[in-house]
This record gives sequence, C-alpha cells and structure tokens, in this order.
Amino acid sequence: MRTVNIKNEKETREFGLALAKELKPGAIVALVGDLGTGKTTLTRYIAEGLGILEPIQSPTFTIIREHRTGRLPLFHFDVYRLEGPEDLFELGYEDYFFGQGVTIVEWADKVADLMPEDTLWIHINYKEQSGKDQIENDEGRTYTCTF
Repeated sequence: MRTVNIKNEKETREFGLALAKELKPGAIVALVGDLGTGKTTLTRYIAEGLGILEPIQSPTFTIIREHRTGRLPLFHFDVYRLEGPEDLFELGYEDYFFGQGVTIVEWADKVADLMPEDTLWIHINYKEQSGKDQIENDEGRTYTCTF
C-alpha cells in the first residue's frame, strides 16, 4: 500500500496521466470513495493519458461507457446503482474485465468479490484539513493505492 497526497486538480491530472502510461491491455482500476471525491475526474485524466478523445462522463445511469479512440479501449463502469455483484453478470462484465482494454470501475467496493486479484485499487478520501485551509482548498485528496 502507498499513499499519495493530491493537493489540487493539477496533481490529479499528473497522477492520472502517469498511471495511464503504465496500463496494459486487461488492466483493471478499482476506484472507491465517497460522492464528490473525484472518481470520475481521475478517470477523465487516465482517459486523457490513454489518448481518449471524446468527453468522459460518469456512467451512473448507463452503468458502462465504452471509449475506443485511445491507444487502448477504455471501459468505464459506475456500479453505484447495482444491487450487488450478481448484477454485473447480466452486463457481460467478463468480456470487459478480461478483454484487451483498460477497465475502470467506480464504486468497486460494491462488487469487490468479482474483482480480479491483480486489480489496481485506489481508495480516494478527502484530505484531512482544518480551519482556513479546508474552506479555501476543498480539492485535497488522499489516494491509498495497492500498487
């Protein structure tokens, strides 16, 4: 486990771009964090690093969005609305998880039992701040990563 302190969106972008350079076909990135912690924002920067040209939006209502314009396809899942892991079977998740693209799963803790052993987990938390800093800088995050 390692912890990365992210001060602002610029550092989020740098982290996402760097991670994207390391991703290979079949990579799975699991994002866990409360509402508003920046899961979709991080996904947007990973996509940019993969060369994805189209806009990245949260697939909250569609569950899966496919992006195929980069050096690797990106399959972006948001499983927030699923009742449990069994709902992923109906979506054909195995074709995505074990395919030739990169899969990013927001709210991955909801389907942790189905996540492969080599999944790259990132737990995103609001950075501990107090007083004036908390009011002026609400973008601080802590990423706890399994890689």
